[in-house]
Amino acid sequence: MHGDELGARRTGAIGAVAVDTAARPGPVRLGLVGAGRQAWAQLWAISAVRDVTDVAVAARRPERAQEFARRAADELGHTVRPVARVAEAVRERDVVVVATTSAQPVLDADWIAPGTHVTTLGPKTLARHEIPAALADRAQVLITDSPAQANNYPQPHILPTDRMVGLGAVLTGAAPARTSEEDITVFCSVGLAGTEVAVAAALWEALQHDTPSGR
Repeated sequence: MHGDELGARRTGAIGAVAVDTAARPGPVRLGLVGAGRQAWAQLWAISAVRDVTDVAVAARRPERAQEFARRAADELGHTVRPVARVAEAVRERDVVVVATTSAQPVLDADWIAPGTHVTTLGPKTLARHEIPAALADRAQVLITDSPAQANNYPQPHILPTDRMVGLGAVLTGAAPARTSEEDITVFCSVGLAGTEVAVAAALWEALQHDTPSGR
């Protein structure tokens, strides 16, 4: 429950909240880098909060991207285009999700168009990072689900944590998500470790109400 299904769904749901909060209003053209469990959970959750009109996915192994596209069609009704190059997946997108285990950047900061929202889920330290440090130079807003966790990585964060605002602060209106249609926003997901307990408790409570016997 913690390390498998629920963890990925929880991360996906938080990412979708960030997208709905920080991305430009309206339907989104989505670019995915990575075709694993975390990328799937992001697509699943984003589809619940926004109309996803176009999806492109790039993966290190092309067969994984093709498998991802087939699953998206079968389970979510999405037409997903597997593409050969990361640049094809991230250029001219409304939302870009980077969900890899790469120790070095998988994209160039200049590929991200003005107005794009980027979510990064993979390695984010100086020693190992899936996105380039230069992305922070282009971004107007850096958001994270937990500033405390972002500031307590074993190694320094690749993005400047002193510029990061908490997703909770954005949701309450204490900090802006974007001030312009042209702003690039970046959501640095750290996962809110331990929140599976709260999600599991809510699921259990719902099941108790939905089951006549309470079992």
